[in-house]
Amino acid sequence: MFGGLAKSLFGSSNDRYVKSLGSIVNKINGFEAQIQAMDDETLAQQTARFRERLANGEKLDSLLPEAFATVREASKRVLGMRHFDVQMIGGIVLHRGEIAEMRTGEGKTLVATLATYLNALPGEGVHVITVNDYLARRDAEQMGRIYGFLGLTTGVIVPNVSDGERRQAYAADITYGTNNEFGFDYLRDNMKYDRESMVQRPFAFAIVDEVDSILIDEARTPLIISGPTDDKSDLYLSVDAIVKQLEESDYEKDEKQKSVILTEDGTEKAERLLEAAGLLQGANLYDFENTQVVHHLNQALRANMMFRRDVDYLVKDGKVVIIDEFTGRMMDGRRWSDGLHQATEAKEGVTIEPENQTLASITFQNYFRMYPKLSGMTGTAATEAAEFFDIYKMNVVSIPTNVPVQRVDEEDEFYKTTQDKFLAIARKIREHAERGQPVLVGTVSIEKSELLSEFLTQEKVPHKVLNARYHEMEAHIVAQAGRLGAVTIATNMAGRGTDIQLGGNLEFRMLDEHPELEAGTPEYEAAAEKIRAEITAEKQAVLAAGGLFVLGTERHESRRIDNQLRGRSGRQGDPGLSRFYLSLDDDLLRIFGPDTLFAKMMRSNIADGEAIGSKWLSKAIETAQKKVEARNYDIRKQVVEYDNVMNDQRKVVYEQRADIMDADTVGDVVADMRAETVNAIVGEAVPPNSYPEQWDVAGLTERAAEVLGVEAPVAQWIAEEDGLEAETLEERIRTLADQVVEAKAAELEPTAWTQIEKSILLQNLDHHWKEHLAMLDALRAVIHLRAYAQKTPINEYKQEAFALFERMLGSIREDVTRTLAVANFNFNFTPPPLPELPDFLTSHFDPLTGDDDTWDQDAGSGYLTTRMPPMQMPQPDAQALGEDPAEWVGRVSRNAPCPCGSGLKYKHCHGQL
Repeated sequence: MFGGLAKSLFGSSNDRYVKSLGSIVNKINGFEAQIQAMDDETLAQQTARFRERLANGEKLDSLLPEAFATVREASKRVLGMRHFDVQMIGGIVLHRGEIAEMRTGEGKTLVATLATYLNALPGEGVHVITVNDYLARRDAEQMGRIYGFLGLTTGVIVPNVSDGERRQAYAADITYGTNNEFGFDYLRDNMKYDRESMVQRPFAFAIVDEVDSILIDEARTPLIISGPTDDKSDLYLSVDAIVKQLEESDYEKDEKQKSVILTEDGTEKAERLLEAAGLLQGANLYDFENTQVVHHLNQALRANMMFRRDVDYLVKDGKVVIIDEFTGRMMDGRRWSDGLHQATEAKEGVTIEPENQTLASITFQNYFRMYPKLSGMTGTAATEAAEFFDIYKMNVVSIPTNVPVQRVDEEDEFYKTTQDKFLAIARKIREHAERGQPVLVGTVSIEKSELLSEFLTQEKVPHKVLNARYHEMEAHIVAQAGRLGAVTIATNMAGRGTDIQLGGNLEFRMLDEHPELEAGTPEYEAAAEKIRAEITAEKQAVLAAGGLFVLGTERHESRRIDNQLRGRSGRQGDPGLSRFYLSLDDDLLRIFGPDTLFAKMMRSNIADGEAIGSKWLSKAIETAQKKVEARNYDIRKQVVEYDNVMNDQRKVVYEQRADIMDADTVGDVVADMRAETVNAIVGEAVPPNSYPEQWDVAGLTERAAEVLGVEAPVAQWIAEEDGLEAETLEERIRTLADQVVEAKAAELEPTAWTQIEKSILLQNLDHHWKEHLAMLDALRAVIHLRAYAQKTPINEYKQEAFALFERMLGSIREDVTRTLAVANFNFNFTPPPLPELPDFLTSHFDPLTGDDDTWDQDAGSGYLTTRMPPMQMPQPDAQALGEDPAEWVGRVSRNAPCPCGSGLKYKHCHGQL
């Protein structure tokens, strides 16, 4: 009670903090007259003056008021947009490394220019991270005009651009791009073989747009770069055929965890079927020899019993395409991990693509925590404020709107069944559309979108559907969703990147109605003026009808997603209306809601088609949402805990790679590895505190020859010297090993030998790191079983992972030593070129559920599979090879450019098998 009284008297802590920033805004406004008086040339020179002041020791904070005023004036002159005072507050919050929560339509994109410009002045690079390629390109182009006017450079990172273009974009003062592209570039850079081919610079400052979507929703899953493994298509098909013979009584489903387990009877039945198919070794399904079969059986069960076509995935052009659970959109090129995608392909009878092996991975949490300063902006962050602080140490600051919000949020309406609910929704939409009020309908899946579309068709309501099937038209549909009487069904409205403007959008109407006209021409301006007048008149009619009506057909698992949908209405002080329609059959209530006597009474007592408003049910919905949010937070925390173990190891490996690439010579590193290998070999054969007669002399001699390339007369040394010490023995073997390598190095040019050492070091490091990742993946899949032994899985994982890492380092040392000692290098030896990096598949999947919930949301781009750009290969001389392609066989590398000049690799052109 007293807390509420204090809040009403003094305001919340957020209100007080925002109010305290008013003094800085006043300072910014104090510079406005002075900066307005500057001509364009003088204004553009401000950047050079600021950089000079920084070089003289001044801090960014002291430059902030004048720098912000400079950006505001540049924006007015270049874009015709002047930052509001609340936008200045947002800019200050971003500069301080906090999250600015600003309502939809409040101009977050423009707000970002303030902090971006200020933090780009030191020249260390600012990354502006968006949720899709469309936004990255659009913002880089539009906001880049401000930066360009002030003398700063802007780059943009999108899929399918070369390493050279990426390097150039990262070298710019400001770089726009998607979270996936930045993360994958980091992983790719740490798979390169020389510094010159790396594209990223050291991290400095990043602003994350739609920060809740990127750092919360997508952070449940790590980024993965993987390569192909062996084909097991027949096994998937055989197991799928067996699973389809099981009945409901043979298994139990857990919809919360999206898992399926066999019952005791089901296990016996599966064993008989597997045995008949010749897939079972022995009689018991859970024998060690059947581990792989059990894994495939479990994935086939999940694919057949838990994953639904047109809800979790759809089949397009003979391929299984995942549907994003947050947006309902297709994720072409993304694949579920761990054989689940292959099991789904077997279920649907389409071509089965081979599995992939992890080569590099990182979570978004650990990627973004590498930035010394990180900030973000979104319309909905307050519900996850605790997580933002716990994981990223960022505070959430709610920025007031420039104009008070006029939207009316009505209470939820409940129906007994989905059928009743959709019938009521269709009639309500028709009622509002007939009086000219635009309606935006939010659904949770494609299935529900199409079901509602059928109801609207029956009610003869014209409408447009925005979901995974039609996302090519997405921006155009969203842009016109505010027109008079428009009805738009959207699977999800998070991060669409196009505002719904009442009366319509001039830019998109020009694109739709006059695609032949070029901007800036008299004809274009004349057509635009006419459409502009139509939009103004139509907007007044829409305002009179009540503004945009947002109708939710179901509550989402997260309150944030509901708020994002609601936030589409009532932008910049426009009137609006929002309401959610629910039924007792909705997934959220059915899976997570309370199964109480009251809920059962409601189910039996509500008449068909009857609607009720219940505060108790509204409270139950909110409680269910909080449960799901807490569960998802636990999942993300668990992902971070496990990845933190790998992150420490990843840092060691990546730093070691960087040191090797930067070093002029790596002879000391190789010598240390050789010394430790000798120590390990001698330690195996010579137990501590033992006598020479207890030593494994034959084993030591054999290992020294195999690994070190030396003939060590150990038996002779023991016979000739009484009381030979183990340390002396180790020293003698090490001297012999050093002599072998030194003799080889003396035969070659020092630079050639250094390149050989670097190449062998990097290739061994990469090979063993890849194997180590596969081991950790397997370990993480089974470590939860330790809980049955009253042990904490994460602690067990840390211990096991550390032991595996130690073993990996030992293997690297031994392999590097063996290769250098045993390999033959002749006098005319030319150092081998570093291997070409193959085409890798990038993905972003959930290690706990197997779900893939990332996407590049660029409308219609199809850029959803990022391929590794190949290293540059020398162009073959076509004249020397002859004109007949038959003569090129065996004389042209399969990965070299084709001599015909097509630009394709030889293996993809005239060298096709």
